[in-house]
Amino acid sequence: MNDSTSKGLPGLRGAEHIGFTVPDIEQAHDFFVNVIGAEFIYSLGPWIKEDDWFTEHLNIHPRSVLKELRFYRCQFGPNFEVFEYEAPDQNQEQPKNSDVGGHHIAFYVDDMSAAVAHLERHNIRMLSAPTASSGASAGQQWLYFLSPWGMQFELVSYPQGKAYEASANRLLWHPANPAN
Repeated sequence: MNDSTSKGLPGLRGAEHIGFTVPDIEQAHDFFVNVIGAEFIYSLGPWIKEDDWFTEHLNIHPRSVLKELRFYRCQFGPNFEVFEYEAPDQNQEQPKNSDVGGHHIAFYVDDMSAAVAHLERHNIRMLSAPTASSGASAGQQWLYFLSPWGMQFELVSYPQGKAYEASANRLLWHPANPAN
């Protein structure tokens, strides 16, 4: 098929990283390394720009200060790019899932009970007990939890698969089987 008529990005392989801003890079480092189990790879910064570079390249206030950014590898992916900024117009409120731009990051775990016990040992706030999905997602359990700064995360597990898989022509990507 001709690239000018095909759908989607030419050469797309998948999500390489997820970037987000935190209020305290050291607190986030402790959380991602010691609670989540991500591997710290490298850091950059600080960056201060005297022109409109930040606005032109990142769509943020031109007098922002990128105090530091750190990259983490999260097992089979994607990587995390974690920023700490100071900006004159910075919003300190965490978005809810229902807000425009609201989000969460879901981590697949092989054993939900062991993962919940791990979060409990680290005094991580969980919003409920694990919840069983229904319909096409039957077979899955999930649980939302919050980072120390209030960012939403989720645990998901479906070691026996999900109901939709029985009749699907194509399966969702699965971190336990990254080649499929």
